[in-house]
Amino acid sequence: MTMTSRLAAARSLLFVPGNRPDRFEKALASGADAVILDLEDSVPPPDKAAARQAISAQWPALLPLNVPLLVRINAASSAAWSDDLAAIAGLSGLAGVMVSKAESPATLGELTALLDGVPLLPLVETVAGFDAVRALAAAPGVLRLAVGHIDFMADAGMSCDERESELVPLRFAVAMATRASSLAPAIDGVTVQTSDEQRLRADTLRALRFGFGAKLCIHPRQVAGVHEALAPTEQELAWARRVIAADQASGGAAVQLDGRMVDLPVVLQARNTLARAAAPVPKS
Repeated sequence: MTMTSRLAAARSLLFVPGNRPDRFEKALASGADAVILDLEDSVPPPDKAAARQAISAQWPALLPLNVPLLVRINAASSAAWSDDLAAIAGLSGLAGVMVSKAESPATLGELTALLDGVPLLPLVETVAGFDAVRALAAAPGVLRLAVGHIDFMADAGMSCDERESELVPLRFAVAMATRASSLAPAIDGVTVQTSDEQRLRADTLRALRFGFGAKLCIHPRQVAGVHEALAPTEQELAWARRVIAADQASGGAAVQLDGRMVDLPVVLQARNTLARAAAPVPKS
């Protein structure tokens, strides 16, 4: 598989602050499907120049570790934008760029042209981004959309209950824009409670119900929990195999299974379940 196909299938994307080069290799050894070297929120403004330098300096040693490497850049409206672009333009083998506070499809188009087709992962984390989500999904170079719900709540002046019920429209919009533009499955935002395994599992299962295929992580201990929650249960796998077998036996005609009609939409659900169980790509 290419780095792009691996990034499209990644279930966990782990952030590591760009000003903490001591953590870079640890992040790549965490088991995360992809690692995001961050130049945005986790890096204070006075440290951003040092973070760019650290990423550039460590880059040649990180590439051979064979994990898709992304960089999250600051928003196009920020003072750091042009310096970030200059820094990432020199990174050969860059698997993708996560675009903070994406709001303009034109900006995404300019960015993908500048980076010679490096895949883009726009973060939908502002009211303007929410309003433009269909256009962002259709922009050139976009591989997957990601939700940045913490920033979105701040921008919208919202507060949420524990289930984040107020954010259902945001996640639904990202899920539908993803499907409309035939993108790789969307990526849900972070769970800030890094030691709360139950909360992480609940958040990941909610993302799965929306049709998302991945989650952003902020601590290596979250990676295994995300993978486990996204994987189908043995019961779900057994059901999917029986559906496929019944479909094959009927030659594609609708058939009854356990009192339920099995037709093409059900078969597609079964195939998706089996795809979720596929083994991760080896890192060797």
